[in-house]
Amino acid sequence: MTDKLEARERRYQEIEKLLSDPGVTSDQKRYRDLSREFSELSEVVAALMEFRRLEDERDQARSMAEAEEDSELKALARDEAKALDEQLAANEAALKALLMPRDPFDAKNVIMEIRAGTGGEEAALFAADLYRMYTRFAETKRWKVEVIDSNTSELGGFKEVIFSLSGKGVYGDLRYESGGHRVQRVPVTEANGRIQTSAATVAVLPEAEETDVVIADKDLKIDVFRSSGPGGQSVNTTDSAVRITHLPSGTVVTCQDEKSQLKNKQKAMKVLRSRILEHEEAKKAAAQAAERKTQVGSGDRSDRVRTYNFPQNRLTDHRVNLTLYNLDRVMEGDLAEIVEALKLNAQHERMGDDE
Repeated sequence: MTDKLEARERRYQEIEKLLSDPGVTSDQKRYRDLSREFSELSEVVAALMEFRRLEDERDQARSMAEAEEDSELKALARDEAKALDEQLAANEAALKALLMPRDPFDAKNVIMEIRAGTGGEEAALFAADLYRMYTRFAETKRWKVEVIDSNTSELGGFKEVIFSLSGKGVYGDLRYESGGHRVQRVPVTEANGRIQTSAATVAVLPEAEETDVVIADKDLKIDVFRSSGPGGQSVNTTDSAVRITHLPSGTVVTCQDEKSQLKNKQKAMKVLRSRILEHEEAKKAAAQAAERKTQVGSGDRSDRVRTYNFPQNRLTDHRVNLTLYNLDRVMEGDLAEIVEALKLNAQHERMGDDE
């Protein structure tokens, strides 16, 4: 482990010099890639420096315990050395985790798709609640949210909503949100106060750049039409809505959120590239011997991953057996504890696979 850490420290110092090189700063792509790598390595280097500091303090405490003649001071030094040993063990585990190979997609922005499932109007309202939950979480992380396409229900829910999230580490935090989300509560449409179970599905796709997925023009069928709102009311007098079909895969993306046909086409292509990239990565992952419980690893969005029980103010994530009784806060975007639990679980699985 020491060799790996020192190699990363040397690379950190090398990049630090490169980032001030005019030849690098003039190349936007290289500068961006190096800045991203520098940011990732800085976490490792900071942890390594902290480990060395604790190691020095521990060694000093041990020396004091051996040299000190006063029994009381000797005992204090031993206690301090023991406490520092425990901190070092925790830091060593953290360093091992930082040395784990990172998924290159973790730093990517995402395209998130939420669709109402079983439950009719109540499912659409729940889909809207999930959208609000994720956008509130995005606010706490200072991520940018942009709606790409949406289809609203009569009571203001979402039959479907597609939106992008951009910022630092978005996919790394949200990749485990993919799956079936179940809600148990009394719907606003229920006159007798009976609890109903409804569902929505969430898909989290790493946003693909043009260099990630190359799509030939001949493989696309592009249709334009007039955007329409609830009840079929025309909201545009021009053909601004866009439907793009990727002929080889049969993937269809529609976007009508913008008044500009060009903007709708650009957004639709962003979603299309991301869906194709996710599909290709899922195929690669499925071919691997070791299956992991990640979206890319399973590609299966039908599994129930989480239950939201409103009468009990309870949230249960079935993958990590996590139960919280603060559902009201979660729905306001307090997802930090859930996100960390899922990331830690995935980390342990990766470490187990590498043993």
